[in-house]
Amino acid sequence: MSAEIKFCGLTRPDDAAQAAELGAAFVGVIFAGGPRNLTVERAAEVLRDVPRTVRRVGVFAEQSTDEIARAADTLALGVVQLHGASGAVRIAALRRVFHGEIWPVVRVTGGKLPTSFADALAAGDGVLLDAFVPGALGGTGVALDWAQLATELQGLRGERRIILAGGLRPENVGQAIAALAPDVVDVSSGVESAPGIKDHHRMRAFRDAVTHASIPT
Repeated sequence: MSAEIKFCGLTRPDDAAQAAELGAAFVGVIFAGGPRNLTVERAAEVLRDVPRTVRRVGVFAEQSTDEIARAADTLALGVVQLHGASGAVRIAALRRVFHGEIWPVVRVTGGKLPTSFADALAAGDGVLLDAFVPGALGGTGVALDWAQLATELQGLRGERRIILAGGLRPENVGQAIAALAPDVVDVSSGVESAPGIKDHHRMRAFRDAVTHASIPT
């Protein structure tokens, strides 16, 4: 079975509808700053035509637990993705008011897992691996060292989802899947013509590349 797809950084309703049409398992909207940042009201417009069979992901940073819970309720989020402070205490507090999945983000330099990875894996329902880029929380287009990461992850995965982000695009996602066998591949800038503007041809090419990727055994 191939990896599931998350199209993230969506800012337009037609892009979100296209993601659903292409069979994405997850669609993501961002509240963590940057050029793809949305208000909750705008996110509701972007997601309006996405069927409930596609899980909605909200990407948050330093918002309070109550702010996240309100947004999750308004948008019917199935997943909260946490950048910034995402330790066990914050995740436990969020679980009291949000009953979907929680994915803490671990930012990786090259292919070396930081010490925070084990705690994130224990506390979250999945861990999203993204490239560490100073001053940016994601969507940078910087790829990870997948071969080294594969070695680092040996024996650590357990039953939690591994969500791979960081520089994925149609031209390289097959290589990333072959190296790491992630549960989910997360793409934003790799299928864009400009920040927040998805290229539907590249979205389809990404889906096709994932569908035909070889999973390591």
